[in-house]
Amino acid sequence: MSVTVRVPAKVNVQLAVGAARPDGFHELANVFLAVGLYDEVTATPSPDGPRITCEGPDAAQVPLDRTNLAARAALALAERYGRTPDVHLHIAKDIPVAGGMAGGSADGAGALLACDALWGTGASCEELLDICAELGSDVPFSLVGGAALGTGRGERLTELETGGAFQWVFAMATRGLSTPAVFREFDRLAEAREIPEPVASQELIGALAKGDAEALAATVSNDLQPAALSLFPELADTLAAGRAAGALVSLVSGSGPTTAFLARDAEAAEAVAAALRTSGTCRDVRTASGPVAGATVV
Repeated sequence: MSVTVRVPAKVNVQLAVGAARPDGFHELANVFLAVGLYDEVTATPSPDGPRITCEGPDAAQVPLDRTNLAARAALALAERYGRTPDVHLHIAKDIPVAGGMAGGSADGAGALLACDALWGTGASCEELLDICAELGSDVPFSLVGGAALGTGRGERLTELETGGAFQWVFAMATRGLSTPAVFREFDRLAEAREIPEPVASQELIGALAKGDAEALAATVSNDLQPAALSLFPELADTLAAGRAAGALVSLVSGSGPTTAFLARDAEAAEAVAAALRTSGTCRDVRTASGPVAGATVV
């Protein structure tokens, strides 16, 4: 018997970052949108688990030990229900690794749901979300998907209404960026100024609710973008190439280095993608729409 869970990537249409907290995290107002790029996590009984294997683009960069969020999810669920974590977790990756699209968090959420189904633990949604929050700031949203505002360090979610699908293009960079390194650079760049409390944009939330791509483009923001560009200046060329190709807006996705481009419609998205593929500024380009559902047994 095995259970396979499909889990989406995310793009942050707003990422407002506050000052560092005493625990080292930052207060956030983080508006997530789940998009149709997916990893699949398959859970199969194994006497020597948790065991991790991985295939797909950038699979060589995925840790296969107990530092992997998928392994940590299995261990956390097993501990909570008093059982041994006897499971093999196979990850079929399609979400960029170290790309700012929550690929690791997606794998954690996918493994948690897969193990819950495989072991028949019957955990409630609230229990699963509680474990997700212990695993990482983005993991709860990977479980629920759709669109949501994340506060605290991003783990406290409020579902948001969306009035339709938004068309995106994603350009994958030639190397990764470490999320902790980007936050450290954010702190360094902010040393000489007072950082305001992060607040969700009501104009942005309204644009999501209306399904208005142009209004959304006028309100997206990412406070981590200057830090990502400081560590990876070449991303500015990719952002400029997408804008020149007709994207409504371009931004770094989360902590980067994946760059995201909002298009007016699916046809415009294909045109932006074609231009980026020949721009010489990125290694791969994908199109996707969102919002989509979160982790789902398939």
